[in-house]
Amino acid sequence: MKKIITIVISLITLNVAAQSHQAYDGGEWFKFRIHYGVFNASFATLEVKESTFRDQPVYHVVGKGRSTGLLHLFFKVDDNYETYIHKETGSPMRFIRKIDEGGHTKDIQIDFDHQTNTAHVFNKKHNKKESFQVQDNVHDMLSAFYYLRNNLDVESIAPGEMMTMNMFFDNENHDFKLKFLGREVVKTKLGNIATLKFKPYVLAGRVFKEKESLTIWVSDDKNRMPVKIKADLAVGSLDADIDAFKGLKHPLKIIMK
Repeated sequence: MKKIITIVISLITLNVAAQSHQAYDGGEWFKFRIHYGVFNASFATLEVKESTFRDQPVYHVVGKGRSTGLLHLFFKVDDNYETYIHKETGSPMRFIRKIDEGGHTKDIQIDFDHQTNTAHVFNKKHNKKESFQVQDNVHDMLSAFYYLRNNLDVESIAPGEMMTMNMFFDNENHDFKLKFLGREVVKTKLGNIATLKFKPYVLAGRVFKEKESLTIWVSDDKNRMPVKIKADLAVGSLDADIDAFKGLKHPLKIIMK
């Protein structure tokens, strides 16, 4: 169960051109039901709030994950992720990762200086501060998802197309790759939803079985809402499905039978 919430809120990453439209706004909220094998393992939520940070208007995005049921008795998951996204540029200003996954804990704050391409990392657990050089147009794991939703050109993207994105995570730069697989209708508790299907390339090893172990589906409409995630892990498999939502900026298209 380690990394479950990390998987859910960091799978979608993409480097694209200037913002094409606004897919979300303050007040948006998603809830996901996560299954690990036979367990209804946990729930995860993503919420967008409007705020001010460093005297700049921002979207304050909060992602939370909690284990539930039988699994919670022997493996507790209590994760909190936050990002402050500049409203005009879509760039992250601060990222927070505070997690407790079966006793494995982290408490990290990252402040981005995009003028000098520097990430200032404060590891609160070890009271350690470090600075790292980052790439242009860098994102954290949460801001990447929201940047993608605003900028993905769904009209011109073709199956098999491969894209990359610069991401800074904990204290390292990462070059994430994402392949577009095509379009597919997905059955959910909300109804049948037309989706765009992607396969992120991840590091094989302790968590994932192999590089192509993940698949993610997002709604093929102006919301680009995450609908479903499937992961083959080193031990077992994981499925995350949209369970509830509110505050969508655009109407959600449900396909009637």
